[in-house]
Order: sequence, then C-alpha cells, then structure tokens
Amino acid sequence: MTNRRQFLTRAGAATIGAAGAATLAAPAVVKAQTAIKWRFQTYAGAALGEHVTKPIIDAINAAAQGELEIELYFADQIVPTGELFRALQAGTIDAVHSDDDSMASPADVATFGGYFPLATKQILDVPVLFKQYGLADIWKSSYEKVGGVVWLSSSGQDPCHFNTKKAITSLKDLEGLRLYTFPTAGRFLTQFGVVPVTIPYEDAQVAVQTGELDGMAWSGITEDYTVGWADVTDHFLTNNISGAWIGSFFVNEKKWAELPDHLKKLVMTAIEAGNNYRDQWYWGGEAKLRAEGTKLKLTSIPAAEWKAVEDAAKVFWKEIAEQGETAAKVVKIFEEYNAIINKAGPPYVNG
Repeated sequence: MTNRRQFLTRAGAATIGAAGAATLAAPAVVKAQTAIKWRFQTYAGAALGEHVTKPIIDAINAAAQGELEIELYFADQIVPTGELFRALQAGTIDAVHSDDDSMASPADVATFGGYFPLATKQILDVPVLFKQYGLADIWKSSYEKVGGVVWLSSSGQDPCHFNTKKAITSLKDLEGLRLYTFPTAGRFLTQFGVVPVTIPYEDAQVAVQTGELDGMAWSGITEDYTVGWADVTDHFLTNNISGAWIGSFFVNEKKWAELPDHLKKLVMTAIEAGNNYRDQWYWGGEAKLRAEGTKLKLTSIPAAEWKAVEDAAKVFWKEIAEQGETAAKVVKIFEEYNAIINKAGPPYVNG
C-alpha cells in the first residue's frame, strides 16, 4: 500500500525524469529549428578555391555542428565577380571572399584591395599592415560608412607577376600586351603600354589559347601552376608590380547581426586559420616552382630599367592620395611602412 508521501515522491521523480528527458532532447530540436544557412561565393575558381577558400568553409561547417551551414560557390557561379559587392549588400549572397577592387566595392578603400602597385614586398606585409599599422580599423570604418556589408578580415596572398606567351626582358616588351589583370593594377600598367582585359576568371586560360589574351598579370607562380595557366603560357617575369594580394572576407550586415556570438567567434577563428594556411602555401609554392618548375621560363627586367616602374608607382600613390581623406591615410601608412622596411634592409625589401 502506497502512502501519501511515497506517492508524492514517486510522482515528483517521474516529473523530474520527464523534464530531464525533455531538456536533453531540447538542443537537437532547437538546433534543427535555428540552423542558419549561408550562400558564400569566392573570387577564386574551383582549382584555386580548394586552397584559398574551401578549407575555411569546411572548417566552419564541421565545427558548427549543424548550427551554421555554408554552401560554397566558386568564381562567377552565382554572380560575376564584378557584381559581388552589390549582390552581397542586397542579400543575394550572404558572404564573400574577394578583394575590394575586383568586386567593385564602393568603399573608399577599394582602390587598395587586390594589387596596389608596389605597396608591398611580400605576403607577410599584409597582416602586419592591418594588425600593426592600422589598416584594419580603416577598412572596418570604411564599410560601416557604406552600410549593408561587414568587413571581417584581410590577409596577404601571392605577389602579382606576369606570365605570358612571349618573353619579357625590357619595359618595351610590355607594349601592346593584352593581359588579364585587376582594375587598379591595369590602370597603372596602361602607362607602359599594357592593354588590360576584363573577362570571367575561368575564361582566362581559354582566352590565351585563342589569342584573345597574351597572358596574365594576376598572380604568382603558385597560382599559375595550380589553375592551369602555366599550361598555356611560356614565360614568368620575376619582377612584380605588387608583393602581395590584399583580399578580404565580407558578410552581409544583417546576416552577421543575426549570428550568435559563439558562431561569430567560430567563423573568425576559421578565417584566421585559413589566412595562416595561405601564408605558407603560397610562400612555399613560389620558391619551389621558381626553383623546380618546368613549365615556365623565368625572365627579368634589369633593376636599373625597372626603377622607372617603381618611380611611376610613387607618382600613382600621390594621385590616389588626392582622392580623399581615407585614401590619404592609407597612402601615408604605405609610405611609412616602406620607409621602415627599406631602412631595415634584407629580407624585408626582397620582392
């Protein structure tokens, strides 16, 4: 026979047990109901994207355990690269890996994204400039003024060299070359006779094969081999017009605001890990393929002649600095940093 106290004790235990079971089950239910899905597009084609973007997306998807699911698209798969910013701001896509310049950002730092002529010597210059010299604060503020898009992080990648069908051994050899390149880099190179050509990333290789292009001024030698450009060009100029690509990760402002703090931290951790991976992947690739690569013959323009390009870059910087207060700040930082590394000497000045 059950007395009143035993009945209440058993009833309470049953209630607690049921509540505990419900509590244990709750996370799975909540996770299913609140799963966040993003569409993410990178500037890179599929072959390059395997190294520069996909590892980050894979890491986020694995660590988020279903709370955040990101679907990755490569260059031009949803929208053309030149429309990335507008699509991101409108919410057509949720996040982007690109440089400001080629995605046609309206931000007042856009000119400096991609390859700003002669501003850097090597890949590590970029994180140093952003984290030690204040570019991160400038980029963040610039996109806050534009609205609709949040800048998350910038990093360095490969230098900008020329890979072409014909050998380049003097500045005269640049005259008339039709090259696939970035907007600002192309604008700078026109004074040396280069004809910049804008086409979809994945079309560049075929354009060289059909004679529409004479080559590319888009990357370092690692990318040339990785994406197949070394299969259709014959020469690689060791002089570069920029020591490192400045590229960033961006997200739609509303999507970022809706993301829980722990997922924001997860995303940023994965991005920083990806930045570090690209540092060593490119750095090692540039050395190994220059030393052991068999597809591209290395050529150089003598330093005395190349000085004309370096001098032209200084004039170009001054012209850009006149575009506004932000541009003047960024140019001043580049000038200060270059003065320091020039004074420090090798290896900081080795491009």
